[in-house]
Amino acid sequence: MNVTELVVDLEALRANIATVQRAVAPAELMLVVKDDAYGHGLDRVVPTAHAAGVRWFGAFDARTGAAVREAVGMRARVFVWLAGNRDDVELALAEDLDVGVGDRDLLEDVAAIARLRRAVARVHLKIDSGLHRNGVRPEEWPAFVERAAELQTSGVVHVAGLWSHLAEASDEEDDHARAVFDRACSQAIEAGLSPEWRHLAASAASFARPGFRQDMVRVGAFCYGIRPGGGPDETALGLRPIGSLRTRVVSVSEHGVHLAVGALDGLPSALAGRFSVTTPAGQRVVRRIDADQTIVDPWPDSAPGQIVEVYGGLGGTTSTATDLAESIGTIGEEIAVRISPSVPRRYVGTLPV
Repeated sequence: MNVTELVVDLEALRANIATVQRAVAPAELMLVVKDDAYGHGLDRVVPTAHAAGVRWFGAFDARTGAAVREAVGMRARVFVWLAGNRDDVELALAEDLDVGVGDRDLLEDVAAIARLRRAVARVHLKIDSGLHRNGVRPEEWPAFVERAAELQTSGVVHVAGLWSHLAEASDEEDDHARAVFDRACSQAIEAGLSPEWRHLAASAASFARPGFRQDMVRVGAFCYGIRPGGGPDETALGLRPIGSLRTRVVSVSEHGVHLAVGALDGLPSALAGRFSVTTPAGQRVVRRIDADQTIVDPWPDSAPGQIVEVYGGLGGTTSTATDLAESIGTIGEEIAVRISPSVPRRYVGTLPV
């Protein structure tokens, strides 16, 4: 193996996707692949997921959407929900992406660019259901969907979907958000729209709240085996972490065992003293994380070249990304996506043909 590498289990990815698909059926699964598929490598994750039956990908921005299109061709739909300027819109339309639209100005930009391209832009209109991340305010929504209907009649846009985000702060807040979303869907239909897709729920709500699944759910973390912070563990959800960060011992000194991984590789220095790695002699506490190395408690016969699993849980005993994240007050995906692109990814399991 390389000195340090992220081992990605593609069979675990397939199994997680199947578990999620069963859990959310009959809703469609949109696999979210932002941040290079949560650090696992978009170029391998997307073809594997498509071979496992995924037909929708959530790509966050147009550049990521274009990378998904390169990986899977025209065989899938790709949804991007951040199109911040005209260049983003140009790229999205050039790559035949579905575009999330959460304000009037962006809707007009999409329509204008579609006219110039003599194309029909597929859009998903976003209502602000309470998270306030973006989206059209409820009081402005009726006029917004009326304008979208006009543009659809003129042949420059097709309203393919309606969507929003949940805060997932409490059931009460989510219930209110769903009521806002349902009202917005009714108002869109009254304006003459007939979208094929409605999507509101992400990973946690898609499992826990069946009534929130609508036509499609946007799931990222769960498909990679990353559980929600404070939620049930991966085993209870029927999921497995697909990534395992492994490294080698480079030296042994009076200070402890020195590992060839550090903060520059994406391991937060704040984790020192908060978790253990899995060594040939069992678990050992991490004492210090420097820029280019990590020092852990020694074990008998520790020697350079021995393999240590930093996190991942593929062996069943190592801490997961969420375990590490919770120890410093963040979420599992934040640990996963920090792994430096310079750390090689090694893929195990069947590769798609």
